[in-house]
Amino acid sequence: MFKPDNIENEFFLKLGFSFSPDLLAKGKILISEPFLGDPNFSRSVILLLEYSSENGAVGFVLNKPTDLFMSDMIDDYPKDSFRFHYGGPVKPENVFFLHSIGEEIENAQNIMDGLWWGGDFDQITSLIRSGSVAPSDVKFFGGYSGWTANQLEEELSERSWILSSLDAERIMKEDLDELWRESLKSLGKKFSIMADFPEDPALN
Repeated sequence: MFKPDNIENEFFLKLGFSFSPDLLAKGKILISEPFLGDPNFSRSVILLLEYSSENGAVGFVLNKPTDLFMSDMIDDYPKDSFRFHYGGPVKPENVFFLHSIGEEIENAQNIMDGLWWGGDFDQITSLIRSGSVAPSDVKFFGGYSGWTANQLEEELSERSWILSSLDAERIMKEDLDELWRESLKSLGKKFSIMADFPEDPALN
């Protein structure tokens, strides 16, 4: 993972935080460190949808909504109701979704209590058009975030990510613009001070 310089690395070493790769699991949250140099993941919060040490990891960026709605792309979706989110840099032309509907959606994959991802897109579209599914029940993403085997473990050892957890209810809320700061502050004093760091480390 690209770093702008070593200033922040020295600070984080003094701060003394690190996370064991053994804690990585489906449903965990990755909070990017304040000065992460990759613009795809700057100040991002990522939900891990899949993880294994053999195959790597897949996730969605949760806190990067776009200005688009599904009604801008698909006919008969309720206008300006289902916002389209940036999920990550892999396959950005494809649409993916999180939902709380459960196994009623064929081929849906469970992530945690009350939260699934994927499944039959035509089926969920039909439910939306019929008014059976509300924006609070589903979130749509363009693209996803992916790591090959050992890549995420290496980034974790470099302190690029802070591991945490969120429940399904918070993940499905609309007001996620401040999720990065909120997530850091929820972890206590050691991490909450990072939430107020300037984006440019030279200004720190």
